[in-house]
Amino acid sequence: MQTKTLGQLAEYVDGRVIGDINIEITSASTLGRAGKGDISFLANSKYEKHLHTTKASAVIVGKEIDGISAPLLVAEDPYYAFMQIMVLLHGHRKHKKVGIHSRTHISDKAKIGIDCHIHNFVTIDDNARIGDNCIIYPGTHIGQGTQIGNDCIIYPNVTIYDGCEIGNRVIINANSSIGEDGFGYATHEGKHHKIPQVGIVVIEDDVEIGACCAVERGTLGDTVIGQGTKMGDLIAVGHGTKIGRHCLIVAQVGIAGSTTIGNYCVIGGQVGIVGHINIGNNVTIAAQAGVINDVPDGKVIFGAPAIDASKARRAYSLFEYLPDMRRSIKNVEKRLAKIEKSSDD
Repeated sequence: MQTKTLGQLAEYVDGRVIGDINIEITSASTLGRAGKGDISFLANSKYEKHLHTTKASAVIVGKEIDGISAPLLVAEDPYYAFMQIMVLLHGHRKHKKVGIHSRTHISDKAKIGIDCHIHNFVTIDDNARIGDNCIIYPGTHIGQGTQIGNDCIIYPNVTIYDGCEIGNRVIINANSSIGEDGFGYATHEGKHHKIPQVGIVVIEDDVEIGACCAVERGTLGDTVIGQGTKMGDLIAVGHGTKIGRHCLIVAQVGIAGSTTIGNYCVIGGQVGIVGHINIGNNVTIAAQAGVINDVPDGKVIFGAPAIDASKARRAYSLFEYLPDMRRSIKNVEKRLAKIEKSSDD
């Protein structure tokens, strides 16, 4: 952990200080938990009231705010600046350098790059290729012919099946499975017959896969996770699915096979997406939505089935009033029936 003055931090993130530039910062924290020596941030205006009570030594903000006792670091993007300062002060997780552990099993036909650290009980099969500066934790299996780029981190008990292609700077968290057979069966006379899955999984550069995820290989084509996409925990990606660049996919999402998802999409927790549909670029899907149709570029959707957010808000806001509306309709129907009966008489 490093100590920096607020002025040094402002220079590092290309910001400016309102207040004492010589205050020393040793750590980072939230507005509510911060204390002396901590720097915090305000990225959402609804939390602005906490600026008046925070005990942080300094706060990163996007604009000048009057009446705040704590020194401010004004940055164009407060959350991004906070991330930069977090990395500077705390750094990322350090990995123990173990070299090639004696209790690994690496095929004579596999190729391992320079300065890799491969822990005990790792298995690397024939014709697999590992790039430079990779960290592979215990219990991992890397299948035959799999290609892994440089600077990757693979945490314990990950299984990467045969033939998969992993880019550079990819992180795969513990207990995830990459390249397992897709859920493909032909049902004939009541029996389910397995279809060979001959595609692979391609994970492009700078992707992070959460813990306990499953990414199926394609039946015929490949399953692709695009550059820079980040996936949370417990996510299932079906065979032949193609996910674009720089998407954010939150935990417990299920994506059925042969779905295409564009670039810069955000998919909330517990979303279910049916197979064989196309989701455009810059789409936001709210948590627990059920997506059953194609989605054009730039849409925000939620609900089950998922619909345009503006329509969904109006529809869902009516739910609590439905019983009263039903009673009102019944009363109107009764009055109409009386009027009709009177007119007949």
